[in-house]
Amino acid sequence: MLKLVVLISGTGSNLRALLDASADAEFPARVVAIGADRDADGLVLGEEYGVSTFSVPFTAYPDRDSWGDALIEEVRRWEPDLVVLSGLMRLVPPAVVDAFSPNLINTHPAYLPEFPGAHGVRDALAAGVTQTGASLIVVDNSVDGGPIIAQERIPVLPGDTESSLHDRIKPVERRLLIQAVLDIANSHLDLKEFARS
Repeated sequence: MLKLVVLISGTGSNLRALLDASADAEFPARVVAIGADRDADGLVLGEEYGVSTFSVPFTAYPDRDSWGDALIEEVRRWEPDLVVLSGLMRLVPPAVVDAFSPNLINTHPAYLPEFPGAHGVRDALAAGVTQTGASLIVVDNSVDGGPIIAQERIPVLPGDTESSLHDRIKPVERRLLIQAVLDIANSHLDLKEFARS
């Protein structure tokens, strides 16, 4: 059974999809803990699904590195096989990458390397492209520049807003994430192959 720790900053829509999937007895992975960098709305999902939660508030530490050290300590308590950044709206410091990568993955609402950063959907619309996408990557020390595990194209429709486009990207992100977790758990996907030397 693959053990997951999921880190969030917001409502945790990808997290909910993972929790729903892992509620199936046949699914070979379980979310063992949900963590956040603030008082995130998605932490209530822990109570709803009977999963432990923790918070390592960024503002409680003098700098990013000390926050990262505290995050590593908390995540390690749960001995996860995989750490999923699910809408964690903060770059993790190098020590976190060193501690968990390549078993540290993140979804992104664009077809990387196109439109990295916090506003991938908005940036795609501003660029006037006819298609964007969803990507799943191994986290490294760049901004959304890690090795790509899976990705899929999504059309930008006439009249799309940031909200409407994001609403169509999210289900694809969730599907890519759940399929990757399934493949990792079943040994069909080895994240070591994505490790950078």
